[in-house]
Amino acid sequence: MDTSESSSEPQTPAADEGKRTRRRWAMDTRPLRRPAYRRLWSSTIVTAVGSQLTAVAVPKQVYDITGSSAWVGAASLAGLLPLIVFALWGGAIADSMDRRKLLLITNSGIAVTSVLFWLHAVTGLESVVVLMLLLAVQQAFWGLNAPARNASIARLVPEQELAAANALGSTVMQTGQVVGPLLAGVLIPVIGLPELYLIDALALCVTVWAVYRLPSLPPLAGTGPRRAGVREIAAGFRYISLHKVLLLSFLADIVAMVFGMPRALFPQLASQTYAPYGEGFALGLLFAAIPIGAVLGGLFSGTFSRARRHGWMVIGAVVAWGAAITGFGFSDSLWLAVVFLALAGVADMVSMVFRGAILLSAATDEMRGRMQGVFTVVVAGGPRLADVLHGSAGSAFGARTAVAGGGILVVVVMLSLALAVPALRRYRV
Repeated sequence: MDTSESSSEPQTPAADEGKRTRRRWAMDTRPLRRPAYRRLWSSTIVTAVGSQLTAVAVPKQVYDITGSSAWVGAASLAGLLPLIVFALWGGAIADSMDRRKLLLITNSGIAVTSVLFWLHAVTGLESVVVLMLLLAVQQAFWGLNAPARNASIARLVPEQELAAANALGSTVMQTGQVVGPLLAGVLIPVIGLPELYLIDALALCVTVWAVYRLPSLPPLAGTGPRRAGVREIAAGFRYISLHKVLLLSFLADIVAMVFGMPRALFPQLASQTYAPYGEGFALGLLFAAIPIGAVLGGLFSGTFSRARRHGWMVIGAVVAWGAAITGFGFSDSLWLAVVFLALAGVADMVSMVFRGAILLSAATDEMRGRMQGVFTVVVAGGPRLADVLHGSAGSAFGARTAVAGGGILVVVVMLSLALAVPALRRYRV
């Protein structure tokens, strides 16, 4: 038989079915057909890694200067208050001005801050106070940037593609959390710590160019506040209180993170429960497992991103997170623990995708910036509250008991909320 002739024959029905099956479970890339969203998303690929280089470099530099982990913790807290304040304010600003212009200003500000980090490092100033001030400024810019960036997505893709767009963005960010620290560990001995800041600054230049090419995103005609003050921020909280599905989407994340994020106990578990595997090796696996699971969830997000019952998807994902964390708490084997944490990461990805989609679809455009501002505060603050709660519980009851108890609490509280308030159960696109 002539092979050239046979290769030109039309594909069989089985092959077509195979392609359709792959499309159903693989990541839904429909939003990437939209040029504006594609520009925004492609810029995230670069900055997701670059920002993690700075996230590693700052605590490393603080520790090199002071030799104290307490100073590292203090530096982290120095960035928390500006992040909270400016995220809330930034949400109101994003509702009152052209979001593209706000993104240009804030991304440029973050890039300048990275250059200042680099100058501080190369000049050998070695001032922890300067580092903490720069970190506070950087987090303020990031707090202003995040609400505008996330709120813009609903103007770039149609409503039925919001979940897919969130999956694409979340997968890139989670990948950055895995690749960035590993890359930083490789690069520091080769090129030195200061250059990590410079790489981040250059990556942000790519982001600025991508944002510059976005269409203008002013408030829709006749909507949005004329100013961005305390009254407008308070109006955002009133809006949340009056829309139960939005309120429950925030509560779902708070429940999952505060009761069920056990990262503060990872060092104790690595040194006690999983010490036979090697403390450093165990600690690295524990910290990497959740982001890796989230990345895998994103890569196979076609299995869930087309679901229309967004409320049930959030409820199921939070319950699955709690169940996986409970399993982790009962695990004697490091490998079984990593599997449970990875499953928790998959559940976290599902939750992120649909909570983000609800915030963009259930809120009007004039409120989206403020909703994203509150979302930024919840995402940043929840894990820090969890660190305090789990650290205290671990000292009082033991690490494994604290982890398993937290996971059970997540399941019980989330199911109770879902039963008590039907708004989230009923919500669908």
